[in-house]
Amino acid sequence: MRDQLAFSNVRFSYTGTPILEDFDLRVKKGEFVSMIGPSGIGKSTLFQLIAGLLQPEQGEIRLGEERMEQRLGQVGYMPQRDLLMPWRTIVENAALPLEIKGVPKKEAHVRVRQELPRYGLHEWADAYPAQLSGGMRQRVSFLRALLSGTDLMLLDEPFSALDGITRLDMQEWLMEKWQETGSTMLMITHDIDEAILLADRVIVLLGKPIRQPVELHVSIPRPRAVGSRNQPGFLALREQIWALLRTEQSRLQSLGREA
Repeated sequence: MRDQLAFSNVRFSYTGTPILEDFDLRVKKGEFVSMIGPSGIGKSTLFQLIAGLLQPEQGEIRLGEERMEQRLGQVGYMPQRDLLMPWRTIVENAALPLEIKGVPKKEAHVRVRQELPRYGLHEWADAYPAQLSGGMRQRVSFLRALLSGTDLMLLDEPFSALDGITRLDMQEWLMEKWQETGSTMLMITHDIDEAILLADRVIVLLGKPIRQPVELHVSIPRPRAVGSRNQPGFLALREQIWALLRTEQSRLQSLGREA
């Protein structure tokens, strides 16, 4: 299976602080990969590099087979908060990437309405964001990102603002949509259970700068559900990730005291 995304020997610094050094990463087409690491280590910087908002100082980033300096519009992005426009209806919000690409408004709205039943939103097509629950708003955000027409989706802590019950529901919903669409998904999360539940691989980001991430394969069979968290393999992987993060956090605190 070919790479959908590849970092090769990438170096990047932000305001003089090294973030990545000789960094390599491969994400296969159709794969779901979770990324987890201490706060401030550079997870969001990775997404900005992938999206083309930042450029590496060294090395290359490839989408598919091509090295691309300008990657804006080549990836779908689902942020922590839905960022829906309150003055636009659900149809109008979801249709935005199609309109930006030049699809006539009427045609864009028809395409969105055809998709809404798959997301449980068909009865809310003409509602405004303020009328929807947090989980429903995130479904609109996901649909909008998917309609950008890309095969690579970047999910930046997409459920962090939701309450616990809604978050669990959305995790299972996202697994279903990933399997339906076949999209490649790369997700940042601070939740170890979420990282394991959703992904084929968990990438643990360690070090400052990040040089060689720890890659852990998730062997929990699919389809998965909330109850998968009780399986021995899940519990063992959770403890392994927690031990890595705990050790890294202690190391960073020690460096801070020495400074």
